[in-house]
Amino acid sequence: MSLREDAAEIQDELAGLRRDLHQIPEEGLHLPRTQERVLAALEALPLEISTGAGLSSITAVLRGGAPGPAVLLRGDMDALPITESSGVDYHSRHDGVMHACGHDLHTAGLVGAARLLAARRADLAGDVVLMFQPGEEGYNGAGHMIDEGVLAAAGRPVEAAYGLHVLSSILDRGVFSARPGPLMAGSAGLFVTVVGAGGHGSRPHVTLDPVPAACEMVTALQTMLTRRFDAFEPVVLTVGTFHAGTRRNVIPDEASFEATVRAFDPAVHAELGRHAVQLCEQIAAAHGLRAEARYELEYPVTVNDPDEHEFAAATVRELFGAERFVDMRHPMTGSEDFSQVLGRVPGAFVFLGACATDDPETAPGNHSPRAIFDDSVLADGAALLAELAVRRLGQPADRLLKSAA
Repeated sequence: MSLREDAAEIQDELAGLRRDLHQIPEEGLHLPRTQERVLAALEALPLEISTGAGLSSITAVLRGGAPGPAVLLRGDMDALPITESSGVDYHSRHDGVMHACGHDLHTAGLVGAARLLAARRADLAGDVVLMFQPGEEGYNGAGHMIDEGVLAAAGRPVEAAYGLHVLSSILDRGVFSARPGPLMAGSAGLFVTVVGAGGHGSRPHVTLDPVPAACEMVTALQTMLTRRFDAFEPVVLTVGTFHAGTRRNVIPDEASFEATVRAFDPAVHAELGRHAVQLCEQIAAAHGLRAEARYELEYPVTVNDPDEHEFAAATVRELFGAERFVDMRHPMTGSEDFSQVLGRVPGAFVFLGACATDDPETAPGNHSPRAIFDDSVLADGAALLAELAVRRLGQPADRLLKSAA
């Protein structure tokens, strides 16, 4: 049987695992229940398994039957601080935490790939490193696993790395998509606290009110983007939190807000950081206030190696049919810490449509409390990851395109 046929045979088991994980979402770097469930799913496989020292990661190495290179497959495991309102009968049992980005599918899919590859272990010319990663959602889990040695877990550096990311909207169910070069934006955070002097809301003239100044900063930052940066240079700045005060008749001492920033050029990030901090400080000064502002770089741009992208795209077309792969016209402004792996190892990151409706344009997107992911795509996701590893093992980099054609 082919990998795809074998994957179809375990689809129901993968869906069951995914739904178990969906009910026990955990946030951040420490996911003890998730780690326990994944370890149980891997227990019967011929893997060399290690867990992280400072985080709930799992690194599993599958040794092939013949010498060859090592490749890495990755699945992230963490959830988001979101209260689920999807309405599914396997909804989160943890208040305020939800698998709203599909990482439960990524984890189950990687378990599936491990099972498919283990069944073909004797035929593999090289080793496969399976990277089960916590802390993708803003906790730098990939960076921590790199520091703990995941890229050399096979005893030598991996030569290629692959990952999948499901989408609850945008793409039709079962459709794969990617692009060479920049795939997802680099991210940064802007953190601002405006310091004033509070008092009674009826006597603002004897206070230093931080609220109007902070509001002015929020709107001024958007104007700054259109006046400081080329219209053809993609930049996104979104204020996601704004906090001030306790009662309507009390002027607070402080007002604070946080923003996420996305761009595709490190130089743009550096320039934007300087301008944003300066703008907030000077607006505060104009109101007789003080602003404490800092700009922190987070994840770098996710970049697909051109050859590895073509290899992955050709594999999808051959495995599933040409209609199942769509070239991305533009990169996404979302960010990914798998970028840190791809910054060190050539590889490819591929999107997979898991929309639960027939209209991905109107379906709730990733990070929505109403997001629903169709786990019928799990078998194909697992098959693709396994197929990429099988084909890449023993393939010199300069022969990738020729061998995949």
